[in-house]
This record gives sequence, C-alpha cells and structure tokens, in this order.
Amino acid sequence: MTEKKTSFSIKNWNQDDQPREKLLYKGKSALSDAELVAILIGSGNREESAVALCKRILASVDNNLSELGKLSIKQLMAFKGIGEAKAITIAAALELGRRRRGEEALEKKRITSSASVFELMQPVIGELEHEEFWIVYLNNSNKVIQKNQLSKGGITGTLVDVRLVLKTALETGATALILAHNHPSGTLKPSEADKQITQKLKSAALSLDIKVLDHLIITEKAYFSFADEALL
Repeated sequence: MTEKKTSFSIKNWNQDDQPREKLLYKGKSALSDAELVAILIGSGNREESAVALCKRILASVDNNLSELGKLSIKQLMAFKGIGEAKAITIAAALELGRRRRGEEALEKKRITSSASVFELMQPVIGELEHEEFWIVYLNNSNKVIQKNQLSKGGITGTLVDVRLVLKTALETGATALILAHNHPSGTLKPSEADKQITQKLKSAALSLDIKVLDHLIITEKAYFSFADEALL
C-alpha cells in the first residue's frame, strides 16, 4: 500500500496556526520572524512545516535577520524545501526591508547628531564587502539635500575629486557637508589617509564658506565620528 503523503502547505494547517490568518486577525506584530518568513515561502517540506523550516533557517544565523539577509541564493537553497523561487523571495523581502530602513532615515532629513548620520548611511554602506566613500550635502538647517557616492574601492587621496564635491555643493545650494565611508574589516580606527582626506576636503570647502561637519567611519553595527572625537 502506498503511504499517503502529508501536506504541510499553510492552507492545510489548523486556522489558529496559519500565519496569514494570524496576521489578518491579530496584526503583523503578533507574528514571530519565522512566521513572517513562512508566509513568504508558503510551504515547508515533507518532514516539517513552513514555520518549522523557517525556525531552522533563522537558527542557523542566530535568529538575526541582518545575517539572514546576507545569505546567498545558493546558501538558502541548501535547506531542504527551499528552491530557487523561495530563496529569491526571501532575499528580495529582506532587501526591501534594508532599503526601507534607509528611506525612513532619509525622511527624517534633519541631521542632529553623528547617530542620525549613522542611521542614514549604515543601510547604504554598513554591510558592503568593499569600501565606498560618500558625501552627504546639507542646507543651512542641516537638512539632507542629497547624498552621493564619491568613490568605490580602496580609499586614497587620489580618489577624492574635490572639484566634483564642491561643484555639487554649489549646484545644490549646500552649506555643509558630512563625509562617510565604511570599513569592511570592522575596524573603527581612522587611517592616516582618512585623516588626510578629511583635512583636504575641509580646507577646500572653507574657501567657499561650506563647512565639513563630520566624517563617519561606518561598520555594520557601529561608527566612529571625527566630530565626536574632536578630530575636525
């Protein structure tokens, strides 16, 4: 006799256990991370439900959504029950979450401290595996006008196009700048090149009455502020 296969599709669960219905009737805050991811994938495998599978996936990254977002499609597909389509869905959802965080920070617009700069820039460069150098342009109320990538790759003085920075500042009406770059290594100690770039841009900007308010070195979870450490 052929054994009947058990379906672990969400639609076949008891209603109290269905994440979609739980979200609908109790609100999204009532769901665990595993339940939210389970809604994305819809079903598990023969041995475990979607929620159980998602709990196992999350456990592999210490239940850290940021770490989950770093997993490649291939790494996600290593879990039984996660095919290419499900892996892509998970990756896309987490990328949207990362971008939303960046937009929420930008909506605040007014820069009031080094912490607010970190909130603005960490989603952009905090998790990159290569260095990028960015300029944040501010008006006279310290509101963000725009932010531009200045260079990508290793940071050296030769990569800093001072003329381009000041040209953009004049075109946008910026009266202040904030410099920001990431250290993929995780170290927060500024290099001599970091200090030289800061002084080079500060001196050039002053000639046009534009202030360099800060320079942040950003990692995934922390930052170093030149202004806070009295290095400007």
